[in-house]
Amino acid sequence: YDKAKEIIFCSRDRFGVKPFYYTEVDDRLVFGSEIKQLLEFYEDRYVNETILVDYLLYGLEEHTNETFFKNIYKLEQSHNLIYDLKSDDFEIKKYFRIEIDQSLDKLDEQDAINLMKERLETAIELRLRADVKVGTCLSGGLDSSSIAAIASKKYYKASGERFIAIHAKSIEKKTDESEFAREVAKHCNLNLMEVEPSLEDITKHIEEVVYTQEEPFGGPSIFMQYFVMKKARENGCIVMLDGQGGDETLFGYESYFSFYFASLLSKFKFWQYYKELKNLTTFKVSKKRILRDSIIVLFRNQLSFLEKIIRKKRTFIKLKYARKRLNHLFEFKDFKNFQIREIMVRNMPHLLKYEDKNSMRNSIETRLPFVDYRFVQSAVSTNDNLKFKNGFLKYILRKIVDPILPKNVVWRINKFGFEAPTDMWIASQQNRMKEAIENSDIVNQAVELNDKVYSNKSLLWRMYNIAIWEKVYAVKI
Repeated sequence: YDKAKEIIFCSRDRFGVKPFYYTEVDDRLVFGSEIKQLLEFYEDRYVNETILVDYLLYGLEEHTNETFFKNIYKLEQSHNLIYDLKSDDFEIKKYFRIEIDQSLDKLDEQDAINLMKERLETAIELRLRADVKVGTCLSGGLDSSSIAAIASKKYYKASGERFIAIHAKSIEKKTDESEFAREVAKHCNLNLMEVEPSLEDITKHIEEVVYTQEEPFGGPSIFMQYFVMKKARENGCIVMLDGQGGDETLFGYESYFSFYFASLLSKFKFWQYYKELKNLTTFKVSKKRILRDSIIVLFRNQLSFLEKIIRKKRTFIKLKYARKRLNHLFEFKDFKNFQIREIMVRNMPHLLKYEDKNSMRNSIETRLPFVDYRFVQSAVSTNDNLKFKNGFLKYILRKIVDPILPKNVVWRINKFGFEAPTDMWIASQQNRMKEAIENSDIVNQAVELNDKVYSNKSLLWRMYNIAIWEKVYAVKI
């Protein structure tokens, strides 16, 4: 509050690590760090149908300044809101953009590795500053293992104590990463704590987690993160490092392959395209699909007529929707531009939202080294060929931590994250989920329910999530 200028100055951090919501009601601007605070000013809560459809069709949640609640907005990351008390009006201005440093794109491999190593170590060092116990989330994947390995050395040197790492173990064999987490803990002398939620635990905490998240969310893996934060609180570890942002900044998802290979095609690098596709080892996505999708990505604008065909397949949606307003989310220019969009619009924003709400619900402060703005700008600027090389995603990060982590952790390709036993849980809850969906006013007015819709697991989860959210927050349509 600036008394002299008679303004209230509000700002949200560069990448939206922390939330900021606002609404205008009865000629007042109301703002807070949770949607719950703002809902108190409304007698009735209505669903925002535009975001509802984006979520049902594309799984999108945090891609605009709108929320799932009608008339409640978020101040977007990298923006200031300045409220003028004299005129009772406000303006919103952007103050930060990711800048590409062309000189970093030209660095040779070893210089790039040295630079990114220094950036990551500095980011972790800054986030270890605390008057309380600090720990880390450890899935057993590359990002969390890298942070644990670097942080544990620094923490032990400063405090003489073993660094705490908390792992969420899945009871489902195909999504269980605990052997990797244990191997990292042993190798790095970590004090490893495990939490293993049962199917009953997930079911029991559904309403609590939906209440915590405030809006429908991506999938049951969010429960695993919630249990990690709960465990951290129980053990008095009230500052936790986490690996969010590593995938978006350093090219960590197999779904990014189609965009990377499209960028090679756009530069007429056909020999490199052929060579890298041939050497590629994938875990979830087939080479055939990458080949097909890279061509679709490249010619997406020219192939817009396919939208009519796609729309026919999506007749399960009863509400009106305008796919054109999302065109900017699917257009392709080059790989760096795509990365910036993933960081600022499409992927990272919803991961940061889950992180903040799960941690703060348990009074935990999480700190994210990969989301340090110097690290982000350097990572995006680094040559794309060092993010993906010799068939490996996140090649440069693997090279940074190769000397300090077990080789089978550094060079593994089967990536999960805190993966919930989703298939087992859905199989055990299918009838209950259908019942909740059929009793939901919102879902019934938005979706044409049929066997095909129920057979799609991700859509089944989204509809169920909406049904529970509608009940918990008494939302109307």
